[in-house]
Amino acid sequence: MYTNILLSTDGSDVARKGVEHGIGLAKALNARLTIITVTEALPVDYGGGHTSGWIPTQEEVDSFDAACKARAGKVLDEARAMSEQIGTPAEFLHVPNAHPATAIIETAKSRGCDLIVMASHGRRGLRKLFLGSQTSEVLVDGSVPVLVVPKPA
Repeated sequence: MYTNILLSTDGSDVARKGVEHGIGLAKALNARLTIITVTEALPVDYGGGHTSGWIPTQEEVDSFDAACKARAGKVLDEARAMSEQIGTPAEFLHVPNAHPATAIIETAKSRGCDLIVMASHGRRGLRKLFLGSQTSEVLVDGSVPVLVVPKPA
């Protein structure tokens, strides 16, 4: 049924359940598996009106990028250990300086994935409105089926 699965993780406890589920599914289906983590760009505030804003120095940008790369490496190393333990080979990908939902959708499209597996933090109400939901965005904006793994009870 599914032969090429994209599995997204941000390294959170909730995402770990999604990783475990996605790796197990890929093994059961003998599907190709790509595990992705996305890190966003350093926010820049150009200011407006009466505020002066904040524009980072090149050193601050470099430091932020290095921290994101290190964090992504840890997230993917954890996923790699899980895939090795379950016995499912995978490709691991870090997409830096990108909006997560957009990067997930574009990666699924460019790699010919036929399923995306993601965990959901299960935010509701104002928390969902203000914090957003990458899973919701992928569901709404993507063209590939999405399997949503709920947060543990």
